[in-house]
Amino acid sequence: MRPRKANVCALQSSDTFNKAKIKNERQGVVILWKLQTDNMSICYGAKDVVTKINLTIPAEKITAIVGPNGSGKSTILRAISRMIPAREGNVFINGENLLTIPDVEFAKNLSILSQSPDYVSGLTTRELISYGRLPRKKGFGKLEHMDVQAVEWALDVTNMKSLADVAFEELSDGQRQKAWIAVTIAQDASILILDEPMTYLDLQQQLEVMKLMERLNKEFDKTIVMALHDLNQAARFADKIIAIKEGSILAEGSPADVLRAETLCRLYGIEATVDMDPKIGKLVCYTY
Repeated sequence: MRPRKANVCALQSSDTFNKAKIKNERQGVVILWKLQTDNMSICYGAKDVVTKINLTIPAEKITAIVGPNGSGKSTILRAISRMIPAREGNVFINGENLLTIPDVEFAKNLSILSQSPDYVSGLTTRELISYGRLPRKKGFGKLEHMDVQAVEWALDVTNMKSLADVAFEELSDGQRQKAWIAVTIAQDASILILDEPMTYLDLQQQLEVMKLMERLNKEFDKTIVMALHDLNQAARFADKIIAIKEGSILAEGSPADVLRAETLCRLYGIEATVDMDPKIGKLVCYTY
């Protein structure tokens, strides 16, 4: 197990989870931020879109959820982020039922970037990113020094500093997406959930974001869960891949376990070849 590292900007919250983590670290026990579901079913109206699914999101790893449109990827992420209720079953963080965790503590420890987040008009980019600090603010006062540090760090690592004082509405779609990613980072949660974070991003921006997620995982021990369409991004950066089809798990495991020609045929109805890229030492999928 890797040695524990400092949080982003050396921030330390005082919520129950982190108190427990500090206490247990002193006793030589480390709490890992693992997500699990137990027979979780989710419905829209009378129709189940996810059926009795048992997921394990490993702590301090990058997990990619892949699958065709309409397979239930976003629905699963919304349920484990407490944005929508499960019809049956449970979600657990470190063995604690999601529904029993107080809202503020939950927001300090899990952040989500959904596909269509809401925002207040008239904000600059910096002001929008500051909203990521709301779970950690004391009352309705100004941001404290550690909050400002976190916002500036998020601006810096997403290469958004030059746009910090630009109105959010004036940004391009890709720039807006990077701003939302910065909001998620500024929150400094232990678990980051991103639903198709590559939307609107060009190739350079996509690579920047994936490398940033890798850095957050390796340097700050963040548990990261992403719904991705690009199988090569999943192969390169994810420790675990979960393939979802029609609301159920078709395959899960390491990239080598999941990215097989027969699995991709069942998942997408396509023919594919999977080879090792000698330059980066990762699998690459060719579809045809």
